[in-house]
Amino acid sequence: MSVQRPARVVDGHCHLASSRCIPSEFFAGVADNLARKMTSQGVPADSAKLRRMLQAQYDDHGGDKLIAKMDEAGIAKTVLLAPDFSFVFNAEYSYPDLARQHAQVRQRHPGRFYVFLGVDPRWGKQGHDFFEYAVREYAFEGLKLYPPCGYSPSDEMLFPLYEICRDYGLPVLLHTGPTTPTLDFEHARPWLIDGAARQFPTVNFILAHGGVNFVEEAKLMCHYRPNVYLDFSGFPAAMVPGGWRDHLSGLFKQNILHKIIFGTDWPVFSMKDDLGAMVSGLLEDDGPFKGAPASAVEAVMGGTIESLLPSHSSNPILRRAADAPAEILLRSADS
Repeated sequence: MSVQRPARVVDGHCHLASSRCIPSEFFAGVADNLARKMTSQGVPADSAKLRRMLQAQYDDHGGDKLIAKMDEAGIAKTVLLAPDFSFVFNAEYSYPDLARQHAQVRQRHPGRFYVFLGVDPRWGKQGHDFFEYAVREYAFEGLKLYPPCGYSPSDEMLFPLYEICRDYGLPVLLHTGPTTPTLDFEHARPWLIDGAARQFPTVNFILAHGGVNFVEEAKLMCHYRPNVYLDFSGFPAAMVPGGWRDHLSGLFKQNILHKIIFGTDWPVFSMKDDLGAMVSGLLEDDGPFKGAPASAVEAVMGGTIESLLPSHSSNPILRRAADAPAEILLRSADS
């Protein structure tokens, strides 16, 4: 049986390819690790040069290149994730700067993006207040957390942010698994969301990369916590013997297809796979969805993530923000 292409594909995990969003120190760790791997394979490598090459690719500040890639791949809409690194790195952009940039990008490309804004919980009340401001003024649809910056996702200092998400019906997406070597992996395990998932049963939590890293933990959390989901962003780099197709084929047979979300993690793998290649590879007749019902493919490839997002039509505050003219929204961003 052939795999029928879903009527609507939504990328549930993506980033702007903008150096304003990623501090130089983040690239430095990635470049150092890449240089060591290349050197071990007999290929001369210079970390500083590699870092400059990586940063040079992150020049799509307005999202124009991403939109072109989405159109080529047949992706209707994308969740843009804006993690806050400004507490741990010398970041050019603060979390208010990130909010403004993403608001501008969304107004530049109407109807194509959802936005999950990150705020490091250690900013305290000013961070909580700004996150709620961004939800009210820009109609952002979720919270993005990056625990490798140095905090557990179940730490009580996050509870005020979770309360905002509960009140506005927003999901929380948190990074799990490895990241740049300049950050701490200690808080990157899926198990660590368990306390928060129990404390906030009406908030939906998405384990980013949970279908690729610490997969057994992530699967168990999805099986037994009604409000925990996973995405399989980063799948082209899955470190498994049979390759990512075999790996995802096994994952999709675990009876949790209703908890699994498609994501690309673009532009992290832009040098390895194109967006179009990722989507077409997933939907090959002999690909990982082989034998899955069409309804499940529809859910994984976009239906589930959109079901977790707040309804602007039923929330007057979010509706007002979503319908605000661009000049009003951007004037708010300047204030």
